Amino acid sequence: MIRAHSLLRHREGLAAWSMVAPALLVTMVFAVYPVLDSLWLSLHHIFVGIPQLGSPFVGLDNYVALFHDPVARQALVVTLAFVLLSTLLELACGLIIALVIHERFRGRGLVRAAILIPWAIPTVVASQLWRYIFNDQYGFANLLLFGDRVTDYVPWLAYPGVAFAVVVLTDVWKTSSFAALLILAGLQVIPHDLYDAARVDGARMWQRFWHITLPLLKPALLLALLFRTMDAFRVFDLVFVMTQGGPGDATQTLQFYGYQTLFTEGRIGYGSAISVAVFLMILALSLTYLRAMGSNLLERRRP
Repeated sequence: MIRAHSLLRHREGLAAWSMVAPALLVTMVFAVYPVLDSLWLSLHHIFVGIPQLGSPFVGLDNYVALFHDPVARQALVVTLAFVLLSTLLELACGLIIALVIHERFRGRGLVRAAILIPWAIPTVVASQLWRYIFNDQYGFANLLLFGDRVTDYVPWLAYPGVAFAVVVLTDVWKTSSFAALLILAGLQVIPHDLYDAARVDGARMWQRFWHITLPLLKPALLLALLFRTMDAFRVFDLVFVMTQGGPGDATQTLQFYGYQTLFTEGRIGYGSAISVAVFLMILALSLTYLRAMGSNLLERRRP
């Protein structure tokens, strides 16, 4: 009997591994291998177009150079500022949108579908759209402010602060609906009985939101924060299409700096070091968020 049970468990284990194996293989080929290959490349000096230099092993020299690189430090500051501003604004806008579309009203399904349109638009298309809006010659922003007075047109993307704000605004416009979708899922699992009991006790709308909605939304908010932080740290296409990192280095993020180093300058080793550094920062943030989410779930399960 025991032997038959053990054999059954062994067969179930083999069946489970056979089902998971294709997904593991795809993950290894398209996720793990590129990371390991980038790590290996980052330990060498490799220059495209100069084969006579070879690819000498230099250990951590690229990372030491990255630590002392003023352009990389500026790109890191821009990246952190972008992550902080865009993530906070997206969570705030997503929370407001989720609270609105969670209520019952006529045409709610149509409104929910319309809200998801910006997120469904490809990022390159959305970037080009906002680039046209703030174009200094034929952009809608200048037309809205100055009409046909061509001499009064403002070169919005030529000012460092304005260019950075436009990139943040574009990201917030596009991805707030994604955060709203995650938060809406959290709202829908909150029992209505809690709100009914709070109304009976005389709690006002703000008190119900602060003491019931927000505490029970913590897992959904943390999940939205995790996804949006990871995405914001990897921002590239917005910068590539809208500003090319300019004016100056006002919108140059680490990802875009790594792209320029790899494909424009041909410094494969140093560019790979930038990519690995970005990966490690995202990994550290993700583990921090996941630990916070785990702690929050444990607190909710305690009697």
